Amino acid sequence: MAEARDDGFSRYARQAWPALRRTAFLLTSDWHEAEDLVQRTLIALHRHWDRLERHDRISGYARAIMIRLVYSDRRSHRWSREVLHELPPEPEPPADPYTLVVDRILLMNALAGLGPRQRAAVVLRYWEDRSVEETASAMGSEGSTVRSQTVRALATLRTALTAAADGTDAAAPRNAEDAARAAVPGR
Repeated sequence: MAEARDDGFSRYARQAWPALRRTAFLLTSDWHEAEDLVQRTLIALHRHWDRLERHDRISGYARAIMIRLVYSDRRSHRWSREVLHELPPEPEPPADPYTLVVDRILLMNALAGLGPRQRAAVVLRYWEDRSVEETASAMGSEGSTVRSQTVRALATLRTALTAAADGTDAAAPRNAEDAARAAVPGR
């Protein structure tokens, strides 16, 4: 009896495999995932093979099992959105060991261009990771002063670092007004 059952199921599986695989591909958009889905569908179908009364409608039942498995996979996050490629991506090129040194020098030069209060605000807030209140206490000023000094200092640093990255001189006047201010002594 068990051999007749297995023979009937084996015949059905061989005959239905191509059609089930096409349906599985349409549901998953991936041939490998489709193969897995058909196998899981046939395993589930084999468990109920003895209880099936109408073997002429077995393909519809198999498709229903397949769809329930897809829904179950997506609900349980088993479904993967990974996209497989034939070749692995190019490895990251080795980092230039001097890049960090150059970046550090550029940052230190930009910090040196800040006024003492702005530099203190930036160093205390970002290097030492202090709060506005702690920085204000250390600088002997108010929190609003620390915030305004920090905002101005960061704007100056951005300008200096952008100019350094572009290879331009950040100290050069950007417009006629800056040039006029630079020409007046004592300003």
